[in-house]
Parts: sequence; structure tokens; C-alpha cells
Amino acid sequence: MTKLSVNINKIATLRNSRGGNVPNLLNVASDIEGFGAQGITVHPRPDERHIRYQDARDLKKSVTTEYNIEGNPIKSFMDLVLEVKPTQVTLVPDAINAITSNAGWNTIIHQSFLQEVIKEFQQNGIRTSIFIDTDAKLIEAAAKTGADRIELYTEDFATEFALGNKDVVKPYTQAAVLAHELGLGVNAGHDLSLENIKFFKEHIPNLAEVSIGHALIAESLYLGLENVVNMYLHRLK
Repeated sequence: MTKLSVNINKIATLRNSRGGNVPNLLNVASDIEGFGAQGITVHPRPDERHIRYQDARDLKKSVTTEYNIEGNPIKSFMDLVLEVKPTQVTLVPDAINAITSNAGWNTIIHQSFLQEVIKEFQQNGIRTSIFIDTDAKLIEAAAKTGADRIELYTEDFATEFALGNKDVVKPYTQAAVLAHELGLGVNAGHDLSLENIKFFKEHIPNLAEVSIGHALIAESLYLGLENVVNMYLHRLK
């Protein structure tokens, strides 16, 4: 079964909008795990506009499932991850002022940099994943960095699938097959939702984990968080 890791950035955004500690991020993360999710994901950014660095530290003490921290490996992020030692770090090349992640790594241009970063994380017992597009050459280069996994960037899939284009999944299928052949685990994330997750899962072999935040939290406003988590788990079976 593909694991569901819930990104709780939007819970932090809601909390930060009023100050104080409502909703309580740690309690929500614990509840999500209790509802059956197999992981918690956070993506702290330098301006801490949603997840704060201290949140990442505090969650380490309470998360009992897999803990995934995403971000661009600038020094402050690397120091945080090496301090917290989550289950997995997902390397994302987002700019400091990016609203959300909008591109995967060019693993050819940045190969030596990624090799260096990944080696340091792995020496500290942290599984590494690279956020990446479906280009075969980039996936081949990702394998040479020493990463444990890739995370397929799925925004294009979600956009085209919503327009009725089911063929859009084909490059993702091919990318997953290639990654598996190269010894890389396969994760996926970005704009996956209740509407497209079952189709995506059925067409991506060896899909280890999906990380879903924005859609899951938005859907929960109507359907309830516990219901939505279990709806995802059902579709991922």
C-alpha cells in the first residue's frame, strides 16, 4: 500500500493568521496519525510564514509515524534537519519568495551539490528524496547523487487530468519505472487530490508515498479531517 503523508503547512497558516496556538499544530498532527495517516510532512520556509523552525523541532517529539521535512537545502534548513533528524528529508529547489514549490531539481547542473548535501544527511541516518520532474535524463542524474528516493512533481498531471487528459499520466508511469530500475524509491506530491489520487496510484508502479497538504485540508473543510484522511487511504489501497 502507498503511504499517505499529510502536509500540515496549511494548519500552521491558519494558526499564524490569528497568533496564539489555535489550531494546535501538534494536536492536529497527532489526530491525523490517529486517523490512519502513515506520515506527517512539513515544509518550513525561511520567513516561517506557515511552519516555523520551532514547529519542526516540536513535532519530532510527538510524531510517531514517518516524519518528512521538505525544503531547499540552504544552511539554516540543513542545520535544522541535522538537528531534528526526521525519517526523511525531501530536497526542493524553491526560491525564498515562492508561494509554493513550482519546479523540480535540475539534477545534472546541481549534481555535485546534491551529492554533497545527500551524503551529509545519509551519514546522519536520514533518508533522502529529490523533488523532480519526469525527464528521464534528470532521473538518471538523480540516481548518481546517491539519493534514496525521488518525489515526482505532479502539478502538470493534476492540471491536465482535471481537463480530462488521462494520457498525462504516461510520463509519470515511465519515470516511476525508470526510477525503480535505477534503485530509487518513488514518492509523489503537489496538487494530488481526492479527484485524481486513485487514478494516479493505479498507474504509478512501486509508488511508496504521497505527500498531500493543500487539497486534503481544503477538502476537510467540507467533509471533515478524519473522513478525508480515510478517503485517501481507501483510494491508495
